[in-house]
Amino acid sequence: MTGMIGKKLGMTTIFDQEGRAVPVTLIDAGPCVVLGTKTKEKSGYSATLVGYGDIKESKVKLPQKKWFSKLKISPKKIIKEMRTASDPTVKTGDKIEVNMFKAGDYIDVTGTSIGKGFQGGIKRWGWSGGEAGHGSMFHRAPGSIGASSYPSRVFKGQHLPGHMGAKKRTMQSLEVVVVDPEKNLLAIRGSVPGHKGSVLVIRHAKKRPPQEKADSEKKNVPEKDKK
Repeated sequence: MTGMIGKKLGMTTIFDQEGRAVPVTLIDAGPCVVLGTKTKEKSGYSATLVGYGDIKESKVKLPQKKWFSKLKISPKKIIKEMRTASDPTVKTGDKIEVNMFKAGDYIDVTGTSIGKGFQGGIKRWGWSGGEAGHGSMFHRAPGSIGASSYPSRVFKGQHLPGHMGAKKRTMQSLEVVVVDPEKNLLAIRGSVPGHKGSVLVIRHAKKRPPQEKADSEKKNVPEKDKK
């Protein structure tokens, strides 16, 4: 497995062994259940279907209710498909728990950023704004956005006021500080997208693999390449 589903609980501060304050995000990670797998031979790609969070059967639609009863798994509130590099080795019904990570690992966290509503260009794009004097009449307005003679149009991608936030974002290479298997808690250094209670997808970092994998790759590198 390359990842799991969790829920953001909020941020706090912990102290490391040297007494330094470390800002961390607490995540309720799993336990998740494997609801199905896909292979390159049958589906054309490799993936694992993961479910998280129990939900009452009365709130599940009939087709899904029949599907869960066929799998002999209680209905799950959140279902996500996770792509894998090779065909998954897990089976339907297997549990994915937070102990798949350990302190010192690096992970990628995907979530939906906090929605800010309609915002002006200064907050949305970091414009410097106009003069602050009383007679300026130009403080936070967009101003001119296109010439009249040439090109006689506004270029695509022009920064303007509009809806801000509420977009899918991924924070890469975040360090795992604490793993608590008993409480299914994960403490990650730094911040992650989303508000408290938002759903997160947690995966092993693509740019910084686990230490065991990195060590094994170093052992397989020829001596001439190590130099």
